[in-house]
Amino acid sequence: MTLKGLTVRKILSGDRDLFLAMSREFYRTPGVLHDIPDEFRIRTFEELTRSDCYLDGRFLLLNGMEAGYALLAKSFSQECGGLVVWVDELYVRPEFQGQGLASSFFRWLEQNIPAARYRLEIEPDNTRAEALYHRMGYTHLPYAQMIKE
Repeated sequence: MTLKGLTVRKILSGDRDLFLAMSREFYRTPGVLHDIPDEFRIRTFEELTRSDCYLDGRFLLLNGMEAGYALLAKSFSQECGGLVVWVDELYVRPEFQGQGLASSFFRWLEQNIPAARYRLEIEPDNTRAEALYHRMGYTHLPYAQMIKE
């Protein structure tokens, strides 16, 4: 069941200030390893409002109040046979936490953006988020990841 009063809406071109503010809030939480430059946020916002081919952004509203946001990165995987939606960022403002907003968002996601696989990452010490994701049916993927920047 989805949380009563929850609205999930696309991030639009007029939402720049709200998106940037919420992103700054998110990157000051223990849910991330480090902050990012504002330039990255601006590039992200520009991509969100350009197309939803690679990146989809949603605000989470609870009874009309701006409660959080999600960034969804999209890719295709032969290994899992289709679209992969990576929940790149999910932020719920502190005053809205513990009300079922995140779990309701995941139900909304699966009903509205079907994919062969949903994927996410967590900061290792974020045990509260990890417990939620386990309850939602997520399991650890036994791959180690590597990056080059």
